[in-house]
Amino acid sequence: MAERPGNLRDQADLAGPSEPSAWCLSPGKRVFDFMGGCILLVFATPIMLLLAVSVAITSRGPILFRQSRVGKNGREFTLLKYRSMRQNSRRSNLGLTRKCDSRVTAVGRVLRRSKLDELPQLINVILGDMSLVGPRPDLAEYLRNLTPQESAILALRPGITSPTSLHFVNEEELFAQVSPDQLTDHYTSTHLPRKIQQDLEYARTASFSGDVGILLRTVSGVIRHSFGWNPREGGR
Repeated sequence: MAERPGNLRDQADLAGPSEPSAWCLSPGKRVFDFMGGCILLVFATPIMLLLAVSVAITSRGPILFRQSRVGKNGREFTLLKYRSMRQNSRRSNLGLTRKCDSRVTAVGRVLRRSKLDELPQLINVILGDMSLVGPRPDLAEYLRNLTPQESAILALRPGITSPTSLHFVNEEELFAQVSPDQLTDHYTSTHLPRKIQQDLEYARTASFSGDVGILLRTVSGVIRHSFGWNPREGGR
């Protein structure tokens, strides 16, 4: 197999035809993201302030967790989340967390299960780093050896939620079934390719009404997951 470039922007240039829908890469989707992000941020601000205080008073460290992720066209950006782990915890399996991870704080467990730790990403959406609906952004380390077909994912703006995120809503529980020393290999060889294929399928059929429907399904899906009403397989 030919060696693939390590630079993700070069990899994006080599991507085969992804056949995204007209909506997926349209200016209209960006307008929808910006307006929707602003409206949601206004309504979410009281909750976000409460969450920020909860994180600050229950464990030492910054309120926000910042991490470099790969965005559209392979450009990296700083993704924002509420910090859900103890400060200076030793991190293994970059970016991957299993259920009952001892590094996660008590407040962090609630935030992660309810997905409320993702709310600061509304700022990423407004800035143009992310979309409301799109593939979840990943670490560069996991995207350097994509096949040409999989590299088509780099042409898309990553999102807060997607059909793939809903399908894998129980991702940490799934990772708990894999031994820690095999988790990274499992993610890159099995889990990530499955997610990419589903994300590319979303891109081919994306539409305005479809994105609205995904956002509504996300709200109901997160509520079900938070209260243990959704035991089926599910993501990140």
